Amino acid sequence: MSIVTFPSQQAGDFTITAISDGYLHASLDFLSNIDLSEASRIQSDAGQKEPSAVHINCYVVRGAGRTILIDGGAGGIKQWGGYLKTNLSLAGVEPTEIDTILLTHAHPDHVGGLVDAAGQSAFPNAELVAHERELKFWQDDANLSRASARARGNFLIARQVFDAYRDKLRAFDDDAEVLPGISAMPLPGHTDGHTGYLLESHAQGLLVWGDIVHFPHIQISRPDVSIAFDQDASMAATTRSLLLDRVSSERLLIAGMHLGELGFARIKRTSGSYGLVYETES
Repeated sequence: MSIVTFPSQQAGDFTITAISDGYLHASLDFLSNIDLSEASRIQSDAGQKEPSAVHINCYVVRGAGRTILIDGGAGGIKQWGGYLKTNLSLAGVEPTEIDTILLTHAHPDHVGGLVDAAGQSAFPNAELVAHERELKFWQDDANLSRASARARGNFLIARQVFDAYRDKLRAFDDDAEVLPGISAMPLPGHTDGHTGYLLESHAQGLLVWGDIVHFPHIQISRPDVSIAFDQDASMAATTRSLLLDRVSSERLLIAGMHLGELGFARIKRTSGSYGLVYETES
């Protein structure tokens, strides 16, 4: 079988590849602090033919003798995504090669692909690594009892994944170096334990920022715009604004689970507003 080329970038000794899990659809009505007409216009101006389409990325990181997966896609849950396993194979990556899974957070479109149809680990040799606050939130019965009917399903999915990896589950706290050259960056708001991962090698860096945006063309130009999926919309907006300021000032290369099929970008700031510039070559 020939190997298919997926978007890829280099950060020192790390090679980072964006692997698509497919799409989910989320109504623009889920956005707050923006009129539907303006949101639609921004999507149209950006050439988004399906305004409600939200692309799902996962990332494979190779380096320092490791093969790391960052997030696991939706796995077909709710008819979302489900193409991770196929695309990993097309990229020449077998599930047994993955030795570490770094989790940005435990929403269904990030963990659904981590288990198979029988609820067993889809990556049998991998350690699952997540922020301790993320693990505690989804495993707290009090949080489950307060959840809406829709959200209760999310708890059950997260718990099934944690259970599948229970013998290889590692928690970390704020600003931890989770692996050599890879540091956790707490990015709260979307979820309590929402985390980015900063890869640094030979003075080169790349930040996988998780779900800082779902509709990148809208939320990068309008960082005050949050989405119904955020646990704390105000905190998510604050985190987004602070991070956009940092990555634009540092010209840091970013990767994001809903950044689009190209997978990698830089943020430029012009006259007080932010813009998205995709990075298409390593």
